[in-house]
Amino acid sequence: MLGMIFTEMVEMIEETFSPEMADEILDEANLEHGGAYTAVGYYPFEEVVTLVSLLSQKTGMPVPDLIEAFGSYLFNSFTKSHAQLLVNKHSLFDLLDTLDGDIHKEVYKLYPDAALPKFNVVSKTDHSLEMEYRSERNLQPLALGLMKGAADYFGHQQVQIEQQPLDDGATLFRVSI
Repeated sequence: MLGMIFTEMVEMIEETFSPEMADEILDEANLEHGGAYTAVGYYPFEEVVTLVSLLSQKTGMPVPDLIEAFGSYLFNSFTKSHAQLLVNKHSLFDLLDTLDGDIHKEVYKLYPDAALPKFNVVSKTDHSLEMEYRSERNLQPLALGLMKGAADYFGHQQVQIEQQPLDDGATLFRVSI
């Protein structure tokens, strides 16, 4: 998994909870590299699971809620570190409609070994969008948090997002504004 995910997660823990909690979690995780993540490195997905599980134990917050909150935090970070990916995106639907076609192509240029989820827009109107989400990691809460963060960024105050598991293992997201 991309190192920037890890560095952003540690920053979120520091900002949302405390630097001491971030240090405790990294110590208790007993990672081979001691939790010294770099944004350009790649690390095992299992380390994210360990960090989020420890954070859940320490805060009492459910893991899916923490992952969703991280998704919102991560989108906000993307608006600063990867603002060029938002050029010509004027709404939440503009962004969601171009995830795989534009944005993920650019991400692969920066991070060629990235294992990104797949998003396929099934239908779109002026006020609703349906898209399929596929990922071997099943991080629907992260996708949901990213969408909510994007909705906030584009000023959509009344966004509604529903999820429906599909028989083939994908998830259908229905987004209404």
